[in-house]
Amino acid sequence: MDFDRVLEKCGNFGRFQFVILILYGYTNILSSLHYFSQTLITFTPEHWCSHDDLMGLSAEDLRSVYSNVSHSSCTPLQGVINGTGIPLDSAELCQDWIFERESGYESLTTELKWVCDKSHQPAVGQSFFFLGSVVGTITFGFLSDHIGRLPAMLMATLSGATGDFMTSFVHTLPWFAFSRFVSGLSTDTMYYLMYILVFEYLSPKRRTFGLNIILAVFYCFGLMTSPWAAIWIGNWRRYLWLASLPALGVLVYPLLICESAQWLLTKKKYDEAVACLKRVAKFNGRQVEDSVFAEFVKHYREKMNQQTQVNKQRDTFLGMFRTPRLRRFTLTLLLKSVIITLSYDVINRNMEGLGTSPFKLFSLTSSVYLPAGFAILLLQNRIGRKGMACGALFVGGIITAVTGFLIAFLDPKENAILLACMVALGRFGSTVSYDAEIQYAAEIIPTSVRGQAVSNIHVVGLASSSLAFYVIYLAQYYKPLPSIFISCLMFFGAALCLSLPETLHKKLPESLADGEVFAMNESCFYFPCFYKRRNGLTKHADPQV
Repeated sequence: MDFDRVLEKCGNFGRFQFVILILYGYTNILSSLHYFSQTLITFTPEHWCSHDDLMGLSAEDLRSVYSNVSHSSCTPLQGVINGTGIPLDSAELCQDWIFERESGYESLTTELKWVCDKSHQPAVGQSFFFLGSVVGTITFGFLSDHIGRLPAMLMATLSGATGDFMTSFVHTLPWFAFSRFVSGLSTDTMYYLMYILVFEYLSPKRRTFGLNIILAVFYCFGLMTSPWAAIWIGNWRRYLWLASLPALGVLVYPLLICESAQWLLTKKKYDEAVACLKRVAKFNGRQVEDSVFAEFVKHYREKMNQQTQVNKQRDTFLGMFRTPRLRRFTLTLLLKSVIITLSYDVINRNMEGLGTSPFKLFSLTSSVYLPAGFAILLLQNRIGRKGMACGALFVGGIITAVTGFLIAFLDPKENAILLACMVALGRFGSTVSYDAEIQYAAEIIPTSVRGQAVSNIHVVGLASSSLAFYVIYLAQYYKPLPSIFISCLMFFGAALCLSLPETLHKKLPESLADGEVFAMNESCFYFPCFYKRRNGLTKHADPQV
């Protein structure tokens, strides 16, 4: 009488599961508002160094003036006559700027004037957000194993909201960096802990479809509406209030759902686990006899006693580096996580200088999250895990490279629609590779170290995200540089995937010993879809095969 059988009696797809899926969707909206808030508050509109002779000129006139004298918009000009300007002494620095604001939106960079010689400050401050995410993942991951999934998820969500709320009051770089660090503590952690809760209480047959569709729909909704909300509010400080205050809604979660019963079982809190399952049964209108729970508790008491004896010599994450094949797989997965996470962040945040409003571009191209979720559902079991990972990175690299060259040789203003389509395709490829990467890594890693190893790989990827804003900052020197750099990374990541084994329709490794011999004789170019086709052609040619 294991957990899945008891859950089936209590109801594994009833009213309780409907409620927890809705709360999971709400968490995804909070996650989308939180994760990309730093992008929306630091959008930098086109700007020019202010001078008395330039006051009253339109944006088109200012562009004409600066293009005629071939000077940076950070260079002070005076003496504007017939569309020409005379540069001031280079020693005289700009004290004020003229901004072409998007619908009057006041961003952090326009209010604090973090442009030109201070344009690096948003990137420095925002990098602390991802440093915080590394600390938060480790901290709240530790807490979730000791105090429970639900309280750790609540603490993570509220810490992120607190950081966003603190950010709305800052005026200096040190305080901005500190508040973004606090905000980053909850990044991904609140999502993953809620994901675990939903995963455990949902029918195994409904997990893949339910979790992916809820993620795609609600996360996509949050991304598409947040830029319009920012423009409607008109100020970055008030937008952060909008993004942070809804997090208070998680305080009602304990009233509607319960702690992870499986976590309670691992902590030998059998009575509390039974209480959770009885609550699920009552919520779903099911009647379950006490003898079922008694047999259930007896089963897990015996299982835990057996595991206590076996775990005296258990596998560890560091053990994956002791043997050659597992060491190669582990290092490849770590490097692939860095490439995918960094590429995902840069592509999703690099929205400026593409010929259209970054707010509108961000909102409209966020619609690709929904088809990306469906693409994974439709293709992953057909072309295989390796084919999905390799193909998404390779195609994404081509699209990103083409986008970079288009930026270099085309006028963004005249080709805004083309560039928007390329950005959308790039976001589609990066989203598919990012979402598919988690499952692929979890299947390659042996069961005995899966939780710890996936967490460590994820932390390394998050750490690399702190470099995203510096990569985007390369556009200050040459606009296509971020796209060119990321496309090279994605091509390298696609090549790395060839060194990993295919996991589709295979018995997954359970121990480190299993992992070392997993797919031992498999070719680097083995893809299940091509293998099935070759077998089909062979059988068609020789009916006796």
